[in-house]
Amino acid sequence: MAPVIPGFDHRRVAVDEKVALNVAVGGSGDPIVLLHGFPQTHLMWRHVAADLAVDHTVICPDLRGYGASDKPVASDPATYSKRTMAADVVRLARALGHERFALAGHDRGALVAVRAGLDHPETITHLAALDVLPTLDMWDILHGSSAAVAFHLYLMAQPPGLPEQMITASAEAFFGWFLDGWARDPRAIPADVRAEYLQASRAAVASIVADYRASAGIDIEHDQADRTAGNHLTMPVTVIQQDWGAALGYDAAALWRAWAPNLEHRTTSAGHFMAEEAPTEIVKELRALLTR
Repeated sequence: MAPVIPGFDHRRVAVDEKVALNVAVGGSGDPIVLLHGFPQTHLMWRHVAADLAVDHTVICPDLRGYGASDKPVASDPATYSKRTMAADVVRLARALGHERFALAGHDRGALVAVRAGLDHPETITHLAALDVLPTLDMWDILHGSSAAVAFHLYLMAQPPGLPEQMITASAEAFFGWFLDGWARDPRAIPADVRAEYLQASRAAVASIVADYRASAGIDIEHDQADRTAGNHLTMPVTVIQQDWGAALGYDAAALWRAWAPNLEHRTTSAGHFMAEEAPTEIVKELRALLTR
């Protein structure tokens, strides 16, 4: 039996003519949407969601192209742009009866959350981003041998064809490498959850690659337009990251503050999968954000 978030209802919600998202919904109260990262599904929030559901309506979707959500063919660059994926999230919340909501994202989900905050500032009340840098800054700070830690970004940025073939040929090894290598505490992702992540990722190679390819193209265009126009995140923002900045030669808090003037920046001793490795810490930070 596939793992689920205990006590949550699971349903499919149409957000576009050809796209429905798989979503787990639980609790009651002010709404907060939680967006997963790579190579995961909404299950990564299972501990955090259960805690927040005590006094919030918690909405945990699989992003388009991931998990059990629909995976449209990337017929043009916008299909998996963060702008399109952010619009999915806004439509999802509205379909569930919420015009305004708090939003937290991890990794790829954090990039979607940031784009939602920039494109829909009247809708997003609070925003949290876990262990990611804004797209423009990410590409700017990757250089020299230090960029080897992000080899997958360059692989999946290549034109359609070769990346999909290479990853499909060894999908379990490819996705498993990240699950094993990015976790400081491997026990945080138990065997049944790990198996669910791998199965979901194997079935989504083309759409996952398309998501990453967008971040090397159309997402940069959208972010650059906002930077040129001086647009920024107007809501309270909390960023939680591993402390890689000193090692890689950048000031993460300063990079984020240029986008989010109302910023609280935190570092954690947990690994990349911090919502699973340190859920109590993440819940504490999210609850503090929601009071701002």
